[in-house]
Amino acid sequence: MSSSRVTPRAKLRIDRSGDPLDGLVNLFDLGIVLAVAFLLAALQSVNLTDLLTRQNVTVVRTDASGKTLITKQGDQIKTVRLSNKTVTGAGQRVGEVFRLNDGRLVYVQGAANPTAPTTP
Repeated sequence: MSSSRVTPRAKLRIDRSGDPLDGLVNLFDLGIVLAVAFLLAALQSVNLTDLLTRQNVTVVRTDASGKTLITKQGDQIKTVRLSNKTVTGAGQRVGEVFRLNDGRLVYVQGAANPTAPTTP
């Protein structure tokens, strides 16, 4: 049997191998970076990156099951599924909605004469 001995010269040298778990920390950091990259790629593929950047956003998505309205106001995100059903019922007129030239919608409450055209 041979005995292994440490020579005095070997004791003077510093250990350059380092901690074997240092590489694991780097892999964890790489995993976090990849997770964020995949999240951004998924949002980009469905054109929803505005949800990360803008304060108030409204997105209308159309697919085989119908339309979906996604609205973000501040930190709250709401999803509403729209249907093609016609709704009938009794009630009274409370106002009108106009689309301006710049695309904004304006609601005018309680028009004075419902038969006459009005402008905001």
